[in-house]
Amino acid sequence: MSLGSAITAEIAGQAGYDWLLIDMEHGCGDYSDLMHQMQALGASSSGTIVRVPKAEASIFKRVLDMGPAGLMVPNVTSPELARQIVDMARVHPMGNRGVAQTTRASGYGAVYEQYISSVNDGLLIVAQIESRQAMDQIEDIAAVDGIDVLFVGPLDLSIDLGVSHDSPEYLAAIHKVAVVAKSHGKIAGVLVRNDQQATAYRDLGYSFIAMGSDRGQVISGMKQNASFFNRMRSGASHAA
Repeated sequence: MSLGSAITAEIAGQAGYDWLLIDMEHGCGDYSDLMHQMQALGASSSGTIVRVPKAEASIFKRVLDMGPAGLMVPNVTSPELARQIVDMARVHPMGNRGVAQTTRASGYGAVYEQYISSVNDGLLIVAQIESRQAMDQIEDIAAVDGIDVLFVGPLDLSIDLGVSHDSPEYLAAIHKVAVVAKSHGKIAGVLVRNDQQATAYRDLGYSFIAMGSDRGQVISGMKQNASFFNRMRSGASHAA
């Protein structure tokens, strides 16, 4: 979800996805838009994951006070950063995130005690693996308690490795992420472009899979319609 639109979020929530990623890193929306999207998804059965722009305590608190099911953090490069993320995202005793009583996450205070007692178990923390540096320390990142998902960013990872998606080095890297995640009791995740990629990653052991985006689907749908009209116009002129 990168358009920052509550209407698009509501439509996606009705589509039947297990979870939706609201993108605050590359997306178009601001924090007000995020709140509206969260509200639009309030009646949905889809879990809401928010990708934050960076690992920063003030950002984490603001987003988590809105009550998402999880956080995705870009470019996690080391176990030290992974531990900082856990510390900033989870409340005592697992971390040191500050909390307030009357936020949306706690039903504006109505279920505060229940929220505080369960949020560490219920919150999903997704660490994006997007660099050679992360791959070099993948075992240690995966070993950090409180990190739940190792999520490959295919474009950034392939660029940082300096290889294509079908190169042996890239294929070895994505296989390693799946193996390491499983060995540490974590989940392997990835962003894919189509169902063929989704199937291929599933077969490698990836089970937390995102496919496409609202922005991408609008682009492709509009291009498809425009292409049809151009072909129709061309056919009419030939007939004339």
